[in-house]
Amino acid sequence: MLLPGLLYFILFKYMPMWGLLISFQNYQPALGLWGSKWVGAANFARFFGEPTFWMLFRNTTILAVYNIFIFFPLPIIVALLLNELRVQWFKRSVQTLIYIPHFFSMVVVVAVTYVLFTTEGGMVNESLAGLGVDKVNFLTEPEWFRPMVTLQIIWKETGFGTIIFLAALAGIDPQLYEAAKIDGANRWHQLRHITLPAIKGTIIVLLILRLGHFLDTGFEQMLLMINALNRDVGEVFDTYVYTSGILEGQFSYSTTVGLFKSVVGLILVVAANRIARKLGEEGVY
Repeated sequence: MLLPGLLYFILFKYMPMWGLLISFQNYQPALGLWGSKWVGAANFARFFGEPTFWMLFRNTTILAVYNIFIFFPLPIIVALLLNELRVQWFKRSVQTLIYIPHFFSMVVVVAVTYVLFTTEGGMVNESLAGLGVDKVNFLTEPEWFRPMVTLQIIWKETGFGTIIFLAALAGIDPQLYEAAKIDGANRWHQLRHITLPAIKGTIIVLLILRLGHFLDTGFEQMLLMINALNRDVGEVFDTYVYTSGILEGQFSYSTTVGLFKSVVGLILVVAANRIARKLGEEGVY
């Protein structure tokens, strides 16, 4: 039963890691991996010395912080709210409705965003105009880029993200709640002293795993949302890798950027896991 999973990780996760060697080369496809010239850390020196590095780092980090502090708690909150519902048909209906956006392509999500928020007939701006408020260029003004991107992720993934937390909540012994009721605990007391402590380990593990993808902001979404007017706040490492690696053919340089992201993610996972272990939690390993 383990074999398919092991094959997947070997073929698509571990074997491609040999390709990281080209970040230390001036890689030429015609010469191959072993025929290309080795340049040491020259690509890293170039990357950290680029004027765009700090812009990319700032944009990526801000969006990552939004995802951690705004998006990450929402599935937990929604799962706790769903867990309090006692009418099963209503609970299942709500779950179905909030799961559906996860299965939409990000292309569809961005297309819906454009339809709703464009200044040329968009429902939101037409509603603002009907109220006597000036139309807002949500899709082009830089200050609206990050909130729009974060709202897209929230709408698309919050519902599906509740699955793991609902599973953790289902594993709580009902006798704990019964004993708490006998002792006079209300819903808030039960949530605070039983529910949250019971799922704390799950929350910490998922947070640690999320930190491993801290600098992954979603290439497809960023590429579709960026335009000439908001590029200064929307250009991130993922889109930069696409531009430099695919469009410009700088394979070694773009691999260097990807390796930098991976190293940052690894450091964050190890640090977060060590902190969790020191606080008495199990952590990831």
